[in-house]
Amino acid sequence: MVSLPRSTIRLEKLSLFFLIIGSVIWLGGINIRAILGNHLLVAGTLEFEPDLNPFVEREIFRMISYSSGVIFLGYFLVFVSGILFLRSTPLRLKENGWLMMSAILFYLFTPVEAYTLYLDGKMLSLELWGSPDNSILRELLIKRVAALKGLPLIALLCYYTILGLVVWQPMKKSVHG
Repeated sequence: MVSLPRSTIRLEKLSLFFLIIGSVIWLGGINIRAILGNHLLVAGTLEFEPDLNPFVEREIFRMISYSSGVIFLGYFLVFVSGILFLRSTPLRLKENGWLMMSAILFYLFTPVEAYTLYLDGKMLSLELWGSPDNSILRELLIKRVAALKGLPLIALLCYYTILGLVVWQPMKKSVHG
């Protein structure tokens, strides 16, 4: 067995801790935002509920904006701690296919996440430093939901696949000797 320096072991454990915390925050925020968004839209469409009170709609937009800030924080934490974990772990990607697949699935969708986080950031900045009109927020929400022809949804499915890969760890080479 290879002996690792103590600082590397600490970095590995610390980055794994922040990776788990960031994942819970990030994926939880995504689910909260989706639930809130479903209150605004007619099920299965990109049309807004016709009989929604404007004050209720405004409050839902406020909660979506704030949840986007939480999602940004969680994603940043996962992104950075994931890189640190991959750099400091003694696990080799070649021998742990589950880890390699998890890293590929996560980092493959970084451009998609960057674009959608940009849209979320616009919504949050309007909420924090402006007095946004519901029509502007409606445009941003529709742009966010319809972004990149469904790639954000495919990315979300990949993120949940990563959870399964981490739990069951398929494609793991075992050493028989």
